[in-house]
Amino acid sequence: MSADSNPPNTSKETANPAADGSELIRFDKVTKRFGTNTVLDSLDFTVSSGKHVTLIGPSGSGKTTILRLLMTLLKPDEGHIKVGGQYLTHEEKDGKLVPAGEKHVREVRKNIGMVFQQFNLFPNMKVLRNITEAPVHVLGLSEDEAVERAKGLLDLVGLGDRVDSYPSQLSGGQQQRVAIARALAMRPQVLLLDEVTSALDPELVTGVLDVLRDIAHTTDITMLCVTHEMNFARDISDDVLMFDAGRVIESGPPEKIFSDPDHERTREFLSAVL
Repeated sequence: MSADSNPPNTSKETANPAADGSELIRFDKVTKRFGTNTVLDSLDFTVSSGKHVTLIGPSGSGKTTILRLLMTLLKPDEGHIKVGGQYLTHEEKDGKLVPAGEKHVREVRKNIGMVFQQFNLFPNMKVLRNITEAPVHVLGLSEDEAVERAKGLLDLVGLGDRVDSYPSQLSGGQQQRVAIARALAMRPQVLLLDEVTSALDPELVTGVLDVLRDIAHTTDITMLCVTHEMNFARDISDDVLMFDAGRVIESGPPEKIFSDPDHERTREFLSAVL
């Protein structure tokens, strides 16, 4: 069995606090343009805490833009985004909504973790420090607390024996699993997953998806996932949203969307990817 197919050692100690099912993310008439191209068109949608929601649809339909807006790597041109009941890029002052200061943005954004297509690990830091760096400097954890948390998460993703390795000494699948552990180390309320297997060799994909499946099934963390791995989406999702031209054209539980979609565009898309 390869290192990328070892089953993770899951532990409830590394799980987030139980989710209560309340609204966690809200997009309210959010529009995003790049030049003359409208990528998101007055988008409305919500995600409840503890739910796993997968965004599917053709390339260019706006899925990754949603994740980048939540990470404040982009800002909406119109509309508002709320996370945990707080505006993300705006704040209320004297009864009015104004662009948020960096302190407010950081405070809301710390509830969000993201795993990117590329692993984005610090090449000059060993695996353990890649995971402890942000909890120490952003959350203010002590070094001992951060190390204990990191080791538990490395066990969770099946890499407890690689704490002293550098990223260059790991396979792509192992690096992506470190990136997942790094995101979870911040104890985010929501984990964003952006095509996390697209940069991996095919034989490494299964190991990473198994880790994410395990996290989905054994923790209460909210997930918002963009993927072309339809079997994975079917396995882990509570809801699936089909995007086309910057809008949600259909949504529902995976058994409905994948087996009996209502929209012709959804049927066309799924026939091309399944």
